[in-house]
Amino acid sequence: MREIDYISAQSVSEAAALLNDHGDRARVIAGGTDVIVQVREGRREIDVLVDVKEIGELTAIEYSAGSGLRLGAAAPCYQIYGNAEVAEAYPGLIDAVRMIGSVQIQGRASVGGNLCNASPAADSICPLIVYSVTCNVQGPNGSRAIAAEDFCTAPGQTAMTQGELLVSLDFPAPKANTGAFYLRFIPRNEMDIAEVGAGAFVTLDASGATIESARVALAAVAPKPLYVPEVGDHLAGKTISDELIQEAAEIAQNAARPISDMRGTAEHRKHLVAVLTRRALNGAIARAREAN
Repeated sequence: MREIDYISAQSVSEAAALLNDHGDRARVIAGGTDVIVQVREGRREIDVLVDVKEIGELTAIEYSAGSGLRLGAAAPCYQIYGNAEVAEAYPGLIDAVRMIGSVQIQGRASVGGNLCNASPAADSICPLIVYSVTCNVQGPNGSRAIAAEDFCTAPGQTAMTQGELLVSLDFPAPKANTGAFYLRFIPRNEMDIAEVGAGAFVTLDASGATIESARVALAAVAPKPLYVPEVGDHLAGKTISDELIQEAAEIAQNAARPISDMRGTAEHRKHLVAVLTRRALNGAIARAREAN
């Protein structure tokens, strides 16, 4: 392995300046569970690793029932699911962070890092999309916000420009009659990459019988995590039934653009999209009724 400079940044502005100065030859390291492997295997060549773990706002987890959750981009998974208030308020997020690698990996890996790695199969990105999360980035030209569904642009690529880094993720405050759910199918029993993943978020009316709004996102079936607004459009204002959920699952299935690879064929992925979308929606509806 070639020599790489390691710099522990002490502020967001310092980290942004380092990234801007070195361009594509610099990468942020938070947990390092992706970038270190990529460098070791020769899939990424860099000159500088910018450690952001010493920057307080990047590791903070701030939650209140009134304002919602601000999740630092470098906050490790185990601290997220270990926070009882966050786990109760955002169960769809917890579904995903408990799936990221092993327990040991969860001690280092972060949701922000998972997002910035921009894998089409990433587990945490679908929950970010369905929860309508805002991604806060900062760079040499100041701060800006990016909707979670717009953050990833292609495999391994994001909407951030040179010198920008992800600082935090803002989740809207939880509301009554809402629920979220994420699940995936993997070829093996554990610690594998999703063949397909599906996340759903629903808002029900006070009776719990009608869907007021919904959001669905899919993993591993397109060049980037796929938001499917057509599903929400179809469900909005309709009474819940098995037939309605099946129709929504078929809409998601038609939106998927999978490929065949070592984890599964495109045909099998298409089939799984309908199955997992149906289960994710039913799971989100059950949680919404519990939150009534």
